[in-house]
Amino acid sequence: MHQMDERYYQLLQELQAIDFVLVELNLYLDTHPEDVNAIQQYNQCVQERWKIAQEFEACYGPLQHFGHSYSSAPWQWDNTPWPWQV
Repeated sequence: MHQMDERYYQLLQELQAIDFVLVELNLYLDTHPEDVNAIQQYNQCVQERWKIAQEFEACYGPLQHFGHSYSSAPWQWDNTPWPWQV
């Protein structure tokens, strides 16, 4: 098990915040598909989320399973708590 430090919780909070923004932008773009500024903002947020998730996974292990995140050896899904448990 990894020691959960302040950065662990900070990265999870950043992921939750950017995921919220992405869901809201996605819903907005469903009804405003021609809004280029919103599309650019969405794409910037996707890039930022990827960076945050990559940093989290490099330090603390995978965020998602079934092929959405890599695992190093040994198998990292044994490491708890999982992000959705905190």
